[in-house]
Amino acid sequence: MDDVVIIGSGPAGLTAAIYACRANLSTTVVAGSAWGGQLMLTTEVENFPGFPDPILGPDLMENMRRQAEKFGAKIVYEDATKVDFSARPFKVFAGGEELEARSVIIATGASSKWLGLESEERLRGRGVSSCAACDGMFFRGKKVAVVGGGDTALEEALTLAKIASQVTVVHRRDKLRASKVLQERALGNGKIGFAWNAVVVEILGKEKVEGIRIKDVQTGQESTIYCDGVFVAIGHQPNTELFKGQVELDPMGYVVTHEGSRTSVEGVFAAGDVQDHKYRQAVTAAASGCKAALDAEKWLQVA
Repeated sequence: MDDVVIIGSGPAGLTAAIYACRANLSTTVVAGSAWGGQLMLTTEVENFPGFPDPILGPDLMENMRRQAEKFGAKIVYEDATKVDFSARPFKVFAGGEELEARSVIIATGASSKWLGLESEERLRGRGVSSCAACDGMFFRGKKVAVVGGGDTALEEALTLAKIASQVTVVHRRDKLRASKVLQERALGNGKIGFAWNAVVVEILGKEKVEGIRIKDVQTGQESTIYCDGVFVAIGHQPNTELFKGQVELDPMGYVVTHEGSRTSVEGVFAAGDVQDHKYRQAVTAAASGCKAALDAEKWLQVA
């Protein structure tokens, strides 16, 4: 039986592992078959403290993983398929095995949202993507569209502007929701244009993306933007399907936490984007992973 089982291996999960191990708690990280979280799909990270020069997202996560293992964390590269928090010891099922834990830290993060269009699903991987860092290279010198108006959308647009010939940001409002720094960069980039007050109603093309049909939300008028790729960046949804009926979730599906990282179940804690729909930054996720490990350590002392 472990003192702590951590489900998830992004900045929150691996930071929690580092702190838990340094507190001399036996720790297993259920990392998932695709470990590392969203930073594994990110190119340059320039806002994580301690790196005056940009670091690649996968390199940052590899450093965290190595640090966690250095302090003694056991990492299981399997997906958690079931949990049982109804009694202690808690049970986590992964890779056909049953793990028992005195405490659990949920750090499963969040995933990209999609538009829900039939054409989007049909053309996913054929010009439709949610990751510029992963697929941007396929659109060198071509025209692309980015759907969204927050930080994620502008980060995607700025990444693509380095590769594509033209980037059109499609946003359903007339103002961006992104941070001022990103807005200034995007608005000042000659390769980036904007389609305001518009939503995508169809992605055009049979075998590959050929364009998008958009509708003006104020007038209802439809028009076509010809492009070779569409990058959907409209937000995220928490990866909490596994925890329905196990811990309290809010109406959006995020784990509800109080007094730091405590969930509705004593001994179960949550950290990172799985419980944070406001900040969603690597540094805030790492910080909440630290808090969850410290909270778990204190709880175990009296449990």
